[in-house]
Amino acid sequence: MKRNLLLSLISLTLLLAACAPATTATPQLIPTVIADSTIIAEGRVEPVRFGEISFNASGVVSEVLVEEGQSVKKGELLIRLGGETDTQYANAQLELANAQKALNDLLDDSEIDFAQTVIDLKQAREDHKEAEQYLNYLKNSPKVPISETFLYYIDNHKGGYDYRIRTKSSKGPAPEVWVTEAENNVALTQAKVEELQLKYDRMQDEGVDRDQLAVLEAQLDAAKAKLAAMEVVAPFDGVVTNLNAKAGSSINAGEIAVTIADLSQWLITTTDLTEIDVVELTENEPVVVTLDALPGVDLNGTVLSIGQTFEQDQGDVVYEVNILLNEAHPAMRWGMTASVTFQNEE
Repeated sequence: MKRNLLLSLISLTLLLAACAPATTATPQLIPTVIADSTIIAEGRVEPVRFGEISFNASGVVSEVLVEEGQSVKKGELLIRLGGETDTQYANAQLELANAQKALNDLLDDSEIDFAQTVIDLKQAREDHKEAEQYLNYLKNSPKVPISETFLYYIDNHKGGYDYRIRTKSSKGPAPEVWVTEAENNVALTQAKVEELQLKYDRMQDEGVDRDQLAVLEAQLDAAKAKLAAMEVVAPFDGVVTNLNAKAGSSINAGEIAVTIADLSQWLITTTDLTEIDVVELTENEPVVVTLDALPGVDLNGTVLSIGQTFEQDQGDVVYEVNILLNEAHPAMRWGMTASVTFQNEE
């Protein structure tokens, strides 16, 4: 009897459970995911300008007038090949002296005015050549250094305003006004050459041997070039960052003797920006740069240029992007590894 009662209670419990309504779970909201548009690339620190300079002749280094880390000025003599006891150097000096004397003797036989005309004409031709080269540079170079100065006022909190001056440096196509001025200068120098050429031709007929003059001028230019090939001068203001030449050692033509760098401003050149990332970037876009060697130091910069040609890097197509730093750190060094953060705001 008790067993039957127990079975009846169990059956009733199961029946009530089956008839009970099912519990409905509360739906969970899925959070919205916002895509991060930040692009991060690796790069290396480079000076804004540098030059690797070599001799055009082979020989023994006689003088090294600079040392690594030394600041130099444009045109400053850095290294000399050969010396007074070196036959090659002595011959070059003698050729220059003889060529200059021969030209001077010819010009001394003519009137002073004619001699001055010869000098003026040669200078005018050089000025015209330089003007044409500069115009060609402005028209064709995509990275012409450009500096702009801005004047702005700030509240001095004393009831007045103070002004500040800011200079912005960049590289890009030359402004149209620069090209126009260069074209005008080419025209002016050409007119000067033609004017002096007419004067020279007229005076030449009065007794100076034109053919002989041309020969002596060519000899003088060749002698100057021969001696210049044995000297290295600074092509621009900068710092000696690498010095391979040593006094008393031999050096070959074309072998890099010294490296000069302009360390007044720095560039970051990227190494791993892929084709997917580079299309999201624009020139003059602000970026933040950090250096592996200087953790915690953020440096501001702007996109200076975006490469038009590509390289292959482990199967990826990558483009070089140059970043112009707006500030520097005294501990920065050429070649340091950098991380560049591009905030691609849409």
